[in-house]
Order: sequence, then C-alpha cells, then structure tokens
Amino acid sequence: MTYALLVLAYLIGAVPTSYVIGKVFHGIDLREHGSGNLGATNAFRILGVKSAIPVVILDMAKGFVPAWFFAGIASVGFGWTLGFGAAAIVGHMFSVFVGFKGGKGMATSAGVFLGFAPWAVLGGLVLWCALTFSTGYVSVGSIGAAVATPFLVALTPHRGGGGLLWFAIGLAVVVVWAHRANIGRLLRGEENRFGRRGRAAQAASGPGGES
Repeated sequence: MTYALLVLAYLIGAVPTSYVIGKVFHGIDLREHGSGNLGATNAFRILGVKSAIPVVILDMAKGFVPAWFFAGIASVGFGWTLGFGAAAIVGHMFSVFVGFKGGKGMATSAGVFLGFAPWAVLGGLVLWCALTFSTGYVSVGSIGAAVATPFLVALTPHRGGGGLLWFAIGLAVVVVWAHRANIGRLLRGEENRFGRRGRAAQAASGPGGES
C-alpha cells in the first residue's frame, strides 16, 4: 500500500497541468514556446493570466493532496508524508507523461508545505511578490522564496519538527538547481522580465488563438 501510494503521488505530481490547459484551451504545446517550461510562469507569458491562475492552483493541489492525505491512508509516520510530497514534486519536475519535462517545482512545493507550515508559505509568497515586482524577474522571486523557506519554517509554527526543516533545506537546493539556466541568463542580462510575453504569445493571439 505505502509504495503504491508513493507511485500514485508521483503520478499525481506528473499530471502536466499547464500542458493540458495549453493544448485543450489554446492548441499550444508550451514545451515549444517561451522557455519551454511547463510551469505557471511560462503559462502566464504564453497563455495569459486566466490560464496561469488555474495552473498555479492545480499545481499546488498536486503537492497538497499526497502530502496531507496519503500518510493517513497508509497509517505511516511523518517521514513518509515528506516522501509522498517529494514524489509529487519530482513528478511535477520530471513528468512521465510529457517526456520527463515539467515545471520547476515552486507551486507544487508550496502545496506540500501548505498543510504543515502555512505561515511559512504565506511568508514565502509575500517575499516572492516583493522580489518579483521590485526586480521584474520571476526567477529572482522564486529563488529568494526557496532560499528563505528553511528560515521561515524555523521561525514560524509548523508541524513535523526538524524533519520538515531539513526537507525545506533540501528543497531549496533543488529549486536553486532547477533555476540554474535562469541564473545564467540573469548574469548575462538576458532573463525575461515579469509580464513580458514572447513571440509565441503574440502568434497565439491570432485567429483561433493558435500559433
């Protein structure tokens, strides 16, 4: 049962939300446009805010559901809870359904933490907004929020004790690694700013909304 739920957590995380919304409602494969990333930022840039909002909500749910419910179903300890959450995050980043591509794990990670450290999630969201809107770069906001999460977990009420804190530290490392290309573009001055939609978005706004 436990290992089956671990696989199920991965498969839930692997549901390519932005890919499905892009294909079904816009006829666009997000892997071929913008950054090629299947996260909310690329969805916003290419598809617009009305499509990006459900992507964020559903990607958070992909992390929340396995982390919050699966341990109770399997009657296992908190270590397995984090394992289910980690499996969902890996699924989101490396989805078996779309050639092991995916997003960078921010929304799904936030969903994992939501049930156990909600104040840390809120603090991370505030920091993400502050950094993103002050610098104009989503990647700066995401990296800053990820790096700050262990400190936010340590400083706010949370469930899971030291295990959750170490999980936050490990996740921060993973998120920074996932943004390594963004860091390179930032250093070269080539990173896209928040709200600036690419050529694929302009093409998509043509007849039928397809590129």
